[in-house]
Amino acid sequence: MFLDKKGYDVTPVNSGSDALEHCESTNFDVVFLDENMPGMSGLETLTHIKSMKPSLPVVMITKSEEEHIMEEAIASKIADYLIKPLNPNQILLSVKKILDNKRLVNEKVNLDYQQEFQKISMAVNGNLDHNEWADIYKKLVYWELEFENTQNKEMTEILNMQMLEANTNFARYIKKNYQYWMDEDNEDKPILSHRLFESKVLPHIQKDRPTVFLVVDNMRLDQWKIIEPFILESFRLESFETYYSILPTTTAYSRNAIFSGLLPLEMANRHSDIWVGEDQEGGKNNYEEDFLKRHLASQGIDTKVSYNKIKNLSQGRMMIDNIPNILQNDLSVIVYNFVDMLSHARTEMEIIRELAPNEAAYRSITRSWFIHSPLYESIKRIADHGAKLIISTDHGTIRVKKPFKIIGDRNTNTNLRYKVGKNLNFDENKIFFIRDPEVLHLPKVNVSSAYVFAMEDLFFAYPNNYNYYVNYYRDTFQHGGLSLEEMIIPIISLNSK
Repeated sequence: MFLDKKGYDVTPVNSGSDALEHCESTNFDVVFLDENMPGMSGLETLTHIKSMKPSLPVVMITKSEEEHIMEEAIASKIADYLIKPLNPNQILLSVKKILDNKRLVNEKVNLDYQQEFQKISMAVNGNLDHNEWADIYKKLVYWELEFENTQNKEMTEILNMQMLEANTNFARYIKKNYQYWMDEDNEDKPILSHRLFESKVLPHIQKDRPTVFLVVDNMRLDQWKIIEPFILESFRLESFETYYSILPTTTAYSRNAIFSGLLPLEMANRHSDIWVGEDQEGGKNNYEEDFLKRHLASQGIDTKVSYNKIKNLSQGRMMIDNIPNILQNDLSVIVYNFVDMLSHARTEMEIIRELAPNEAAYRSITRSWFIHSPLYESIKRIADHGAKLIISTDHGTIRVKKPFKIIGDRNTNTNLRYKVGKNLNFDENKIFFIRDPEVLHLPKVNVSSAYVFAMEDLFFAYPNNYNYYVNYYRDTFQHGGLSLEEMIIPIISLNSK
């Protein structure tokens, strides 16, 4: 009677067998089910209903408080479990949670973001410091994930425009302040790549407990947030922070800086035997282990260290079985390359572009990969051994949309988000141009070398074969430049449960 007055159509039946007949012939939105009924029990009826219509929500309303009944009902994926005595409003609340949840959540998310929109807009146009910019980016990622769950396209478009506005103003902030961050005596600066290891990893190393530093290459803040729940099944979150990647936001610069504890110019000067410059052939990140060992030696740190780089599936599977050996060390560094490979595959393979046309789909692929990956299994085994786990990345990535014409000679590098070379020709208004690289502690390829960084969602394109080049690279995920997504990245500290 109560639900009828609230506008719901209710069909009562006398037994479990009657319920099954009605469910077979009629489509219901929700079933209320008692455990104690004449003939077939509630749990038996539940089993038959779920085998017939797995997605039909079932609420058990019973006076039984027996634990095994609750457990079996929960295991059968019931929508709710209510214990008598109860009042009609409790049943109404359960109905609304099941039938109106999506609509109510959508309305609440939209209302909350509308209230937050003005605050964020005012903030991004204000005089923010590096901590406040990190907070703004966290908020934008939060709303991005909220709208992904509600699938509200209109509000998502508004958020995308606000993200672009934030990136425009963030770029101006970086152009104005980045040079001052290079001053070691300047205390008003964020943790940068070359200070990450000594600030957030070294303090956790203990002789009586193994510490694992996991670097997932090319992982954005939003990608961390969608794999975080799976990792927190095995670990307790001690701290979640962000730091800033140095420029260029690429592996050759930012990840080498993490392990060496040095900025690129100092790496090139002090370790010329293992630094691979822009004008040299060969991989730019083949000497990370050497940089790490030299860094520890320079700090006078004598500890057992292992370094493990995982570049493909077979290496990942081998690592699972090798976790006990890896954890014999005080510090174990693991570099996992999948996310970087995913971004490159999305550029080069049409099928990956189809599967990941936007950020939401890109996150979805990341989540799907992670829960089926050797990395996930390895993380669970690390937790089983009671190890400390620190997770981070070297840089993020951004989906590029607008081409920016640039002209360079044959020796100019190929990255789409930054260029280094001589005699570069471009419009200076929408990029970050550095005539003297040494000011930013970047090495010169030759005397007249200059660096150019793309901002917002721009990507560099040459006039030659321009249309083909633009169509091929537009809407791909790239890194190397200057954006919230590329520069503000997570550092997470976890303790095994």
